[in-house]
Amino acid sequence: MLTDGALRMLVLLNFHLLGFSPIQLAYLFLIYEFMGILTNFFGGWLVNRFGLIPVLYSGLTIQVLSLLGLVLVPTDIGIVMSVIFVMVAQGFSGMAKDLTKVSSKSAVKILTPKSSDQILFRWVAILTGSKNAMKGFGFLLGGFFLAFFGYRFSITILIVILITVFVGIISSSPSVSSNGIKSVKFRSIISSNRRINFLSMARLFLFGARDTWFVVGIPIYFLGVFEGAEIFGEQSAFFLVGGYMAIWIILYGAVQAYTHKIFAGFNDCKLNSGAMVWIVPLPLVPLFLAFTTYIIEPQSIILTILLIVGLLIFGAIFAVNSSLHSFLILKFTTLERVSLDVGFYYMANAAGRLLGTLLSGLSFQVGGLSSCLIVSAIFLLAATFFTWCIPITRK
Repeated sequence: MLTDGALRMLVLLNFHLLGFSPIQLAYLFLIYEFMGILTNFFGGWLVNRFGLIPVLYSGLTIQVLSLLGLVLVPTDIGIVMSVIFVMVAQGFSGMAKDLTKVSSKSAVKILTPKSSDQILFRWVAILTGSKNAMKGFGFLLGGFFLAFFGYRFSITILIVILITVFVGIISSSPSVSSNGIKSVKFRSIISSNRRINFLSMARLFLFGARDTWFVVGIPIYFLGVFEGAEIFGEQSAFFLVGGYMAIWIILYGAVQAYTHKIFAGFNDCKLNSGAMVWIVPLPLVPLFLAFTTYIIEPQSIILTILLIVGLLIFGAIFAVNSSLHSFLILKFTTLERVSLDVGFYYMANAAGRLLGTLLSGLSFQVGGLSSCLIVSAIFLLAATFFTWCIPITRK
């Protein structure tokens, strides 16, 4: 997650420097998100068939190879071929991230006592929160590395970090069983559970709503603000943008990790109801921020402060919703289908991110940040609808 976050920031800021438009920047991440859809679609089946550990190691290996590809690509092949290499490498990076995520999230269900919802919720919240906090540090590192070390040398540093982590994981000898079920059928990927299907649709629009402003809109907007200020140079602007994105993700992860304490003592039914309640205020935040972009002078100090604070509030509410969803998918599934249903659920997550990524660049190019925020609010209304469709009664 650290290298994944850093690579995203490196690619975004580096190609913005090369003069790419917002929609062109969004294209750079489309294969990344598309591969996330495919990986999650097949990942649950792979874990179920071959076991957790081989899939986890495969994800880490693919991430190392994708970063090596970015470093080893020749510098004189032209901008078009460079972009193709970056898109392909990003695609493999997305595959690596989701292979490790599916195997890790499935392990939580396997290792948690069957009778304890609160223990399951606690470990889901901690794992999800720490995962996103680490990705946040990656955003910070990406901006810092690009400012002081350049694009290629920064990726080399990421390779060293990842290999070090990989060696540490192998030497720690995880105790989770890696045995698969060879007889699992490919058609079993599709879930027939109504609760999981509605939750997956809610997840699709929830993360699509975030990425409509998160991927391209806000980083490029803030970069313009910081570069336009006389007190900040180009290097400082990179660091500030990467720093804000890092703070957002880290705080988002911290709230996720804390969410289980907010709902301490809640049973399955109340947690389901909690998801229905916490989704309601979320669309109001981007609607309010979109309104402020129309009535306050663009790139002014007041508007910038409102956006910084408003999006942090959005992140806190979003984190609670995301953490509840991450618990509910493991609660709704069975031990026999855990990797299949988790993969199906995160496939919907990746589909939302793909749609949000495309709309982030398109919306920003057509109507600026206000358009990104309006589209985000519309997505969140759809997420609210599907969350309210989830049956509360037990299966």
